[in-house]
Amino acid sequence: MTQDPKKPARGPKAAQDQGQLSFGDSFAPPSEDESRVTVSASRPRPGKTARAAAPPPVRPAEDVDLDTRDLAPPAPPAAPEEPKVFGVYELIRSARTVLEARFSDVRVEGEISGLRVSGPGHLYFTLKDTQAQVDCVMFAREAARLKFRPRDGLLVRCRGRLTIYEGRGKFQMTVGELSPAGDGALALAFEQLKQQLANEGLFSESRKRPLPFLPRRLGVVTSPTGAVIRDIIHVAHRRFPVDVLLAPTPVQGLEAAPQIVAALTRLGRVPGVDVIILARGGGSLEDLWAFNEEIVARAIALSPVPVISAVGHETDFTIADFVADLRAPTPSAAAERAVPEMLALRETLANAQRRLHRNADRELHRARLVLERLRARFADPRRLLDRQRVALDDRALRLTEAVRALTMRRRTWLRELDARLLRAHPQKRIAAQRSALAALERRLCNATAQTVGVRKQRLGRLHAQLEALSPLRVLERGYGLVRTQEGHLVTKAAQVGTGTAVHVTVREGAFWAEVQPELPPSPTEAAPLSKEPKP
Repeated sequence: MTQDPKKPARGPKAAQDQGQLSFGDSFAPPSEDESRVTVSASRPRPGKTARAAAPPPVRPAEDVDLDTRDLAPPAPPAAPEEPKVFGVYELIRSARTVLEARFSDVRVEGEISGLRVSGPGHLYFTLKDTQAQVDCVMFAREAARLKFRPRDGLLVRCRGRLTIYEGRGKFQMTVGELSPAGDGALALAFEQLKQQLANEGLFSESRKRPLPFLPRRLGVVTSPTGAVIRDIIHVAHRRFPVDVLLAPTPVQGLEAAPQIVAALTRLGRVPGVDVIILARGGGSLEDLWAFNEEIVARAIALSPVPVISAVGHETDFTIADFVADLRAPTPSAAAERAVPEMLALRETLANAQRRLHRNADRELHRARLVLERLRARFADPRRLLDRQRVALDDRALRLTEAVRALTMRRRTWLRELDARLLRAHPQKRIAAQRSALAALERRLCNATAQTVGVRKQRLGRLHAQLEALSPLRVLERGYGLVRTQEGHLVTKAAQVGTGTAVHVTVREGAFWAEVQPELPPSPTEAAPLSKEPKP
């Protein structure tokens, strides 16, 4: 921290006058001896010598009356008073009072860190160097006057006072002024605003408007006094007698930017003002700063008529130069760009008149040639009529032949359609279908007869096979079929017992029989059966 050097004071009173108090000076009560002695801490006036305080008179020993009480032993010292106990709020408030009185106006240089902006616009940040840091606050009223945008990592110089925030017992610095410590504040603000407006497209060439060829009125925003307005009027009237409408405004100072905006707005509403010149003479960056304000740049961008910026000298650049539709190095050059020169206009008009005459002569000559050719063609009207009559007869003949050929093509086409219709007549199709149906009927009858004959032959063979294998043929030779009462065919004697009823089927009829005890076979049964000859 840096502080203005001050001469050290003598005593608490002098320290308070100089704003340099310490905790001891503020709270240590004066001793009993000090209450009887007054020390003057004021500086001697120039030309006078301060008198030293006279020492107290010294009395001789023989003049002092001794008393035995004076020789008595001293009384024991009084008990020490207990130290004062502060409450938290009382302690913080007392410390704040001392701190604000001691460091009411300090300047600190450091780097911004942790910058944040509250809703009302207050700035909160930490100011730090390589060894320490301190919390800082800058309220919205002071922050609104900044000509640059603070950011983290920026080396700045702060001016303000030290204080303690009682709610948290937090040590902080209330900043009243803030400026860059490296580059100048104006240069930094210029670059920041230039980058912002460039990102928004206000410097784009696509939005810049061309100047009118011959303005009806020339609006000028500048100071009503000085050489700038005189130069513009002189150059404008020398080149072309155009009306110059001045919107007087200051071009330097805190109130310059709002009044420049108001002047641009007024001129933009005046009928007949086709171009506006925003002009000022040269100066330092601080002198030209009104033309670097954001409100001026946006007013130029919103102007309904083109704006020429002619601020400073040729080497001076402002934000208005980048936003304007045209930048002129000087106010005189701006007037030359805005107003054409009458002599040049007359020369241009004369050249245009000569070109017009040449073009008119050339067109007249071409028209005469065309007229001569037409006149030559109409020299003998009968010959022209004969040619037209021959051409007409030729076209009539060609038309007749074309109609005849078209008629023949149509007739041929109709004959072909008639033949196709005859071939596709329904009666012919019905006769053809009937012939096909009769052929199919004959084929079906032949196939049916053939199939029936084949099936009859197969049926005869199957019948012969059934007759050969039929059990009735066996029964005709005297055999019978024996079944039990349950209907089972008896093939073994063991299937039935003595006295069992069986059902016997013979060639002609059937009957029930009872099984008798086994009898010896008869000679006839014992004889082997003769084999029947095969048919």
